[in-house]
Amino acid sequence: MRTTGKGTKTALVPLPPAVGRSIDRAIENRVRGPILGNLRGRRMDRHCATRRLRRMADHALVRLPPLHPHMLRHTFITTMLDAGVDPRDAQLAARHADPRTTMRYDRARTNLDRHPNYILAAYMASAI
Repeated sequence: MRTTGKGTKTALVPLPPAVGRSIDRAIENRVRGPILGNLRGRRMDRHCATRRLRRMADHALVRLPPLHPHMLRHTFITTMLDAGVDPRDAQLAARHADPRTTMRYDRARTNLDRHPNYILAAYMASAI
């Protein structure tokens, strides 16, 4: 899918099949315009997205903190890092220009299991 991001930068983003099917359902037969629109048929802005996300959270079966769209982005990046995706690949997926921006999302960086000393020791033990 071709997307337009910050600074009108365009990018091609591969979509998992389930996401592609959801987008196909959202756009129906349209070939132009936004994927998600507001009640007036215009492009959804961040305020509209926040209201819609909070409305969906109100209907959830679990109690959730007040949500905002950036939390979804944060979850996307932290889940990639938790799953072991290479930080450079996570940076590219998040479209961050600076790798330090991506690493701010890495909440597991204080996890001692990932400390380089343990990784090096495991590597050296496997070579013996």
